[in-house]
Amino acid sequence: MSHFAPMPEPPYYAVIFANQASKTPEGYAEMVQVMLDCAAEIPGYIGIESSRNTDGFAVTVSYWDSEDAIKTWRNHAKHQVAQKIGRDRWYDNFQLRVARVERQYDMAAHG
Repeated sequence: MSHFAPMPEPPYYAVIFANQASKTPEGYAEMVQVMLDCAAEIPGYIGIESSRNTDGFAVTVSYWDSEDAIKTWRNHAKHQVAQKIGRDRWYDNFQLRVARVERQYDMAAHG
């Protein structure tokens, strides 16, 4: 099983969500699954990669084919609910960055 998102040829966009989990994670895992399902339904969604360490620091990168797709995701009603709960309960801190991916390389290309 690969944990890498299936990527198209660049350019595309990456939304980088770095966060520090709070000590009140109730309902978080369930909401993550809802968010994954909702994001996958948005035209322009490419995939997601995420990792969390034992101290609760995580980086999640979602990939999109356009800035319009990112805006659609940002304004999705269920996502807005999750954002509010996240600010109020699930995260002590977070930073969000949006980047345009111009190039990509992988192990096979540099084998």
